[in-house]
Amino acid sequence: MVLSTKYGSTLDTSELRTASLTYALLMTQRDLWNERYRERGAVWGVGPNQFVAERMEGMTPRRVLDLGSGQGRNAIWMAQQGHRVTAVDISDVATGQGQEMAEKAGVGVEFIAADIGEWEPPHAAFDLVLLAYIQLPESSRCALHVKAMRALAPGGSVLVVAHHRDNLENGVGGPPLAEMLFTEDELASDFAGLDIVENSRVLRHVDNGDVVGDAIDIVFIGEKLS
Repeated sequence: MVLSTKYGSTLDTSELRTASLTYALLMTQRDLWNERYRERGAVWGVGPNQFVAERMEGMTPRRVLDLGSGQGRNAIWMAQQGHRVTAVDISDVATGQGQEMAEKAGVGVEFIAADIGEWEPPHAAFDLVLLAYIQLPESSRCALHVKAMRALAPGGSVLVVAHHRDNLENGVGGPPLAEMLFTEDELASDFAGLDIVENSRVLRHVDNGDVVGDAIDIVFIGEKLS
């Protein structure tokens, strides 16, 4: 069976069911994150991730895209360092909270509430793209990493901070699924079009009361030469 839309195009019912399921899943993810951000306050803390701060220390101001920015802890810190930041997250609650925190901090950040898998950044518009703990299965991960590279201006860099696959057996925290965790070889392959500046396994000490120990992360920096 084929249905007509109000604009004159047609849509097969199987396509309609698929679209409806996709929409429902997206809304479920957004609602889950919105509930988490409403109920838990500063979910990831209020200061920047230690590896983001270390790698960006002293960096000259540039145009930065923070994909999956959450409540903006990295975005706000980057803006305080003089960067012009666009922060994108699926949760409109998180981006709203981030906007309020940025205003209180006296800095400007452009927060956008959108699914980073669907949202398309302007081409070659950013000098740095940050992906901090955006843990996705292979197909989604690769697609997002391609999108990050497209957003880079010549001379720009991608900075990835993520949970390493070794964390599953030997670290604390992070997703409990191997396919959601990254390795050096995977990131080198994903960003094969970039010049690799860093691709390293690093330790991050965790002590949040419930969990104490070392998390195993990965830091990747790649530069677009042309």
